[in-house]
Amino acid sequence: MKKSIKDLGDIKGKRALVRVDVNVPLDENKNVTDDTRIQACVPTIKYLTERGAKVILMAHLGRPKGEWKPELSLEPVAKYMSKVLGQDVLFVKTPVGEGADKELANLKDGQVALLENIRFYKAEEAKDDDMTFANELAKLGDFYVNDAFGAAHRNHTSTAKLAKVLKPAVSGLLMEKEIRCLSQALDNPTRPFTAIVGGAKVSSKIGVLENLLDKVDNMIIGGGMAYTFVKANGGKIGNSICEDDQFDTAKAIEKKAKDKGVNLVMATDVLVTDDFSGNGTNKFVKINEIPDGFEGVDAGLESRKAFADVIKSSKTILMNGPVGAFENPKFAEGTKAVLAAIVEATKNGATSVIGGGDSVSAAKKFFKAEDFTHVSTGGGASLEFIEGKVLPGVAALDDK
Repeated sequence: MKKSIKDLGDIKGKRALVRVDVNVPLDENKNVTDDTRIQACVPTIKYLTERGAKVILMAHLGRPKGEWKPELSLEPVAKYMSKVLGQDVLFVKTPVGEGADKELANLKDGQVALLENIRFYKAEEAKDDDMTFANELAKLGDFYVNDAFGAAHRNHTSTAKLAKVLKPAVSGLLMEKEIRCLSQALDNPTRPFTAIVGGAKVSSKIGVLENLLDKVDNMIIGGGMAYTFVKANGGKIGNSICEDDQFDTAKAIEKKAKDKGVNLVMATDVLVTDDFSGNGTNKFVKINEIPDGFEGVDAGLESRKAFADVIKSSKTILMNGPVGAFENPKFAEGTKAVLAAIVEATKNGATSVIGGGDSVSAAKKFFKAEDFTHVSTGGGASLEFIEGKVLPGVAALDDK
């Protein structure tokens, strides 16, 4: 386990240099349109300010690739965070050098500052071992906190290198919760343990499927990747998405599931359409008998029931990927049914973890975050964690 801010002693008057993930969407008037990520890091900020620390936040917005782009400035985010935190958040236009020193010199105990977009500096994303930028940033703090799980899979200066030069280096409350919930689901699940793996492509989920087959009792495979399995077994999939170069992978996954005694649950029927906008002919067919000119876009009625039955009898549930093109309301019922079953199981005492960008979007679209045990804030990070990969931003923190 990694040390967290709860393991720090007296921090009154000390400068906490905190990496957060406030990469939020802004509209054309620079208004925050979804503040989920901001709200997620508030408990850590409040924990530090209430104990008298001076809090200096580092974050990124978008992908400026080392160039100063005014449209990706974090200034509007600082203004929004001032409202959320109930205090003026000092916005620091130049994160390193004399400018930063001057602006931060008058920061008082319990006050919060936000540095300009850290990705405006090329050195933030540099792949080399040069620690110059890390050492410059380290001058701003007395200890380092990483609360940006959403960026923990990046080996960047502010997410990993900094933790090597500024000590102690600990996790924030959000990072701690992410690691705890995902680790518990993967390494110490109450059984039966069911994973729902969806999404468009087998190729992007090979690592996830491989790692989970060593851990789960049931695996539900849905979404676009299912058609690769169907075609690999000789089924007709019409115009459905398919990766012909992944047939061997699909067969190997089926064999591994059989060898491990994992109950592999595939859709048996699907909703198909001849117009992806949803305005054409939509009908239910068997998944291996999709007519030419039609493509599968959602789990069928009997598949939804089969998925729900497995989910409701589970004690640990991990969802990584939707089971249909849920962005279109006409193709959303399968994913909604899966999530409804997870919510019901959670109410009956199961542990449920939703990980990965699209699953989280769907969960928040149809239900509330509190309906599940944990909704991960990190898309790519949770995916790599579930694959069993080491996340640089986690590995760099101090061990307990």
